[in-house]
Amino acid sequence: MTTQDDDLQTPSVALPEAEGLVRARSEEEIAAQAQSDEQDGLPQSAMQIGAARFVHFAFFAAGILVAFVASKALLGAWNRVADWPSAVRYVPQLVALAEAERGSVCTGLGALIGLLVVIRFYRKPEIRVWADEVVGELSKVSWPNRQAIADGTLIVVVASLIATIYVALLDHLWGFLTTLVYGA
Repeated sequence: MTTQDDDLQTPSVALPEAEGLVRARSEEEIAAQAQSDEQDGLPQSAMQIGAARFVHFAFFAAGILVAFVASKALLGAWNRVADWPSAVRYVPQLVALAEAERGSVCTGLGALIGLLVVIRFYRKPEIRVWADEVVGELSKVSWPNRQAIADGTLIVVVASLIATIYVALLDHLWGFLTTLVYGA
């Protein structure tokens, strides 16, 4: 009696002829993709970088966002604490810097916090794998070209105009019928 696990564990046999066919097909696909990308206006260097550039850009953008939020939060907290007389009495250095100088210090601290957060998350293997998988799936999506977007936009605008005219006519008809039934 065989189980499903036994059926799934079939040994793999490496055939040199099959590897050559797979490699040749793969090279043909790469050449076709390169030709397609050149027709789309993408430079060869952009194609060689691959999907990793999107992962790096996402981490970079996340770092900037974290730095911005952290700097604003630090500045808000510093200004709020500097307004408390008892806090200034115990820590007079809170008001030693003007508000403009506080902003510069908080921006630097926010940038440091953003950098540390990005490095921390970048080094986690499960987050990197997840980000790579997301980019891999997004690279499989066929994105519309300019003409398809223009056609879709035109369809939406025309359909919206038709719906607006239809609802306006129904509103006038309903108003006319209401005036007939209930009077002026």
